[in-house]
Order: sequence, then structure tokens, then C-alpha cells
Amino acid sequence: MLKSILETFTDSNGQARLSAIAGTVELSNLIPPTVSYESRGNLLIIGPHDTITALAPQFSTLNSVTLLATSQAAENTAKTSNDIKVFFSNDVTIKGYLGAFEVNCRVAGTLLDTYINLAEVTIGGDSFDLVVDMSAESIINTEIPAPGYYPVGSGKAAIADVIETLPDMLGTFDKPKYFRLNNDICAHSSRGVSGCTRCVDACPAGALSSNGHAIEINPFLCQGVGTCATACPTEAITYALPDPEKTQNFIYRLLNSYQMAGGVKPTILFFGNRDEENVAAQLPSLPSNVIPIALEELATVGVDTWFSALIYGAHQVLLATNIAYMPATIDRVLKDELAIANNFLTELGFEADRICLFELSSAAEFVAFPASLLPVVDNKIAVMDSGVLAEQLSGTKRDKLFSALDRLHAQSTVRPTLSSVPENAPYGSVECKTDDCTLCMGCVAVCPTRALHAVGGRPGLQFKEQDCVQCGLCEKACPEQVISLKPGVNWDAESRQNTVMIHEEEPACCLSCGKAFAPASMIQMLTEKLQGHSQFQGDAIRRLSMCEDCRVRDIFSDMADDPTSQLRV
Repeated sequence: MLKSILETFTDSNGQARLSAIAGTVELSNLIPPTVSYESRGNLLIIGPHDTITALAPQFSTLNSVTLLATSQAAENTAKTSNDIKVFFSNDVTIKGYLGAFEVNCRVAGTLLDTYINLAEVTIGGDSFDLVVDMSAESIINTEIPAPGYYPVGSGKAAIADVIETLPDMLGTFDKPKYFRLNNDICAHSSRGVSGCTRCVDACPAGALSSNGHAIEINPFLCQGVGTCATACPTEAITYALPDPEKTQNFIYRLLNSYQMAGGVKPTILFFGNRDEENVAAQLPSLPSNVIPIALEELATVGVDTWFSALIYGAHQVLLATNIAYMPATIDRVLKDELAIANNFLTELGFEADRICLFELSSAAEFVAFPASLLPVVDNKIAVMDSGVLAEQLSGTKRDKLFSALDRLHAQSTVRPTLSSVPENAPYGSVECKTDDCTLCMGCVAVCPTRALHAVGGRPGLQFKEQDCVQCGLCEKACPEQVISLKPGVNWDAESRQNTVMIHEEEPACCLSCGKAFAPASMIQMLTEKLQGHSQFQGDAIRRLSMCEDCRVRDIFSDMADDPTSQLRV
């Protein structure tokens, strides 16, 4: 569809764009992981009595149809309509997905006036496979409905589409598993301390939750919008269809091909696959240097990919939005990422509109970004005028972002040293009141990125600012409350990337083996506090000055010499 429209542009940019798109292969997962649903065709329709009884005959080819009326009937009992059992309840809960919906409700006149699992009463204990909800307010209140759940009454699903598609919803259905999850580097929780919730707050499908100590993602509820991966600061969650690195590699090769074909000043237009028809309709209204790039969903890439595109030579980056379909959570996540991106650009003295949202319906009003506002760059930076592309960025998404920012900073006429960031942005440093720090290493134990880490071999606390995601775990875990977060961006790449010593002390060496095992001040403090305790009388107090191994050996040695000592308190 897009190719035929691109062929209509005959100027140099248009021809370069066509050549670049035709000649650049987009790499994707050849065999992506999948999840499977199984539907036996057991349908539940919920809503006002007259509405659902009129709708039920449309689905006579399904295995079973159960009706649950939420409006008050003349008799508050189970009835039969067209050989279909009708139940009545205005107290209903539903959870699940295609092939596995659990429906619990208080049904009067059926068994007891109590909560029941409706599937056990109606279809012999199997779960409902499909749910059509005709209620004005959806019972499952998520911005993106679960597969198999059709909230027609609230307007999130069209009744005509439901009538057409439901009869075919029988059998096994596969969909991609859109994400990868690595809880080892997750900043959500550690050792009972709560931290980052960015991914949970970013999911419009209700697929993410916290079990109290880790993030869980239900692959059957995940709809692949990618906001969790975009919001995640540590890459504990990454998008897998494809992963952002493949997308960035594609952008690099695409812009390179565009330049080699003679194109200049390209504008990247990212759009979600669902908006392909809208993009095709609006593309003739846009300049020939606008290069459309399809994504699984618009929010699957974030600030690191946007800045990579600028570094690789994009004149501007547009994010195609469609007001007809933009759940509030996706809109918020995109705007949060844009706020960060725009903050970086303006702090560096560049124009914020180099990365911006672009409503597809306003394509006819689009004004190309002025060429006179291109950054002044040297041949080490990718820009179409120079004829030289930068090397591809590498590392984590955080490494790539800072590499891009450092390159822009080098060309900036402003050259800031420190900048503030929008609220909740995952960039910054920490402050430590070293006079009160005992080097207990509680902060090190919970840090998900090793921004805070021990020296090794002696008591000391080190910090690497570029790795700090401002999750707050260290601040909450510190028993002395001497650590505090300091949001912001340090534009000095060397100091941001280098490891600095926050606090160190003379070590206490084990009385037995001589190994350094703790800060000397801590051992002195413990000795002063515990010298009157019954467990540390006599020679026992010296165990505080031993390492953990020697301490255990000393205890068992005393027990061997005097077995009754363990009975004395």
C-alpha cells in the first residue's frame, strides 16, 4: 500500500526514499516465542435483559451461550429465553482472557443467594471462552480489553465486528509473546524494599502486577503495546518483536541508503502497524523527505531510539498519533518520554520540535522543519549535509542514549554542565552524608544496576552516576537515612561514566586470620554497645573483632571445650 504511494514522488528526495525503503531489509524475529489460547466456544453475554436476549440468536453456532442480565427483572430468578438460560445479577466480577474467563456473581434464586462461579452452574465447570459485555460501564475496566473480552456497551468494541468474528472464535489461537523479563536487574523491589513502578503504571492492558517482591507479566493479557519496555529504565523488560536494537539498526541502514541515493534532510515518521491505512492516506500531503517506519506499536521505542535517529542523520523525528485510538496510558507514557527528550534538546540549545507527536489528521497542515535550524556538526556526527554517517551506537539503551547526548553536547553552542530533568525521569545522582554512614552496604545490596557498589578488599562505597536510575531503593534501604536522590543530568561524560568513591574507612582486621572484614568504626561501635550483653561477657567480646568464618570456628571450639556453655544464657 505505502510502496505504491511512494512511487508517485519523482523528485530526488522521493526517489531516494523509495530506493532506501525498497533496498533496506528489516530484520525481525524469525521464530518469535508465542502463547496459545484455546476456545471451545462457550460464550457469556452480559448486559440489560432485553439487549442480551435479542443478541443471543446471533451466536447459535457456538458451543454454548449463557446470558447474565444486569437489569432488574420482573422476577429475580433464573429464566429461560429461546432455550437459553438467563441469570440475573448486578454484582459481577470477571477476570481472565480468551478460553479462561472466570465469572463470579451473586445470583438470586439459583442454588443459594450467594456468590457462585457461573461457569460451574451453566457449563459444568469449564471456564467461559468468550465474553460479550453490553454493560454501559465495562466490568473488566482496562483501557485495552483482554483477548476474548468484547466491551460493546462501553463503546470499546463494535457490535457489528463482534457478530462477524465470534462464530469463528473456536479452536487454538497463537499470538506472540511480546516481551522478555529479567527480574535480576529489575528496580521494582529488593530484599523487601519497594522501588520503581514505572512499568506497572505504564500498562494499559492490566498485564503487569507486583507480587510484593517482583514484577509479574501475564503473557495472555499482554497486548504488545510496549509501554512497559519503553518506561523500564534498566531493561529488565525488553520488547521482543523485534527488539529495539534491530529497529535502530534498520534506521541506521535506511538513512545510510537514503543518503547514498542522494536524499537530503530526512524526517523519520514512526507509526504503529494499526495506522498504516491512515499513514497511506496522509502521505501524499507530506514532503518527500518524510520516511515512514512501521512499528508493531508506536510506544515500543522510546527516547534512546529517537535520539539514535537524530544522530544517524534524521532532520526530525515524528511520532504519528491517531486520536481515534490512543489509550490514556499510552498517551501519558509517550508524553513523559517526549518531555524527557524535549528537555534534553532544549538544555543543549536545540529545538524541542525535532522530536514531537504528529497527529495524522493534521498532515495537510504539516510544515517542514526549517533546514536553517539543523545543528552545526562536524564529520564525526551523522548528518546528511556532511555525507558521513556516525558509527552505530552500541551497548544498553541507556549507553546508546548517553552516547547520542554526548555527541550532541559536543556540537552544542550552550554546553551545559548540569541540567534538571522532568519529574520521575530516571537520571541523576545520589548524595551521602558520609559522617553518619556506617558502610553497612544495605544500599549496595538493593541497587539493581550496581551504580552503588562495594570497593572490594576494604570498606568503601563507590558510585557510577550514568548507571543510576533513581529508583529510590538505596534511599529506602539505608538504616541511617544518609542517602538521598539527586535527579538531574551531568553533561560531563567523564565524571558521569567514571566510578567515584563516596565513602571509605580504615578496615578492621580479624584478630584470628588478619583478613579485613568490616569498617573499624563499626566494630568499635558494636563493641561499645554490646560489652554489657550477657552473650558477650569475658573473652566472647573478642568475637566481634573476628571475621564471620573465624567467629563460627571460635564458637564451636568453645562448645567442644565446654559443652554445657551453650545452655547458659
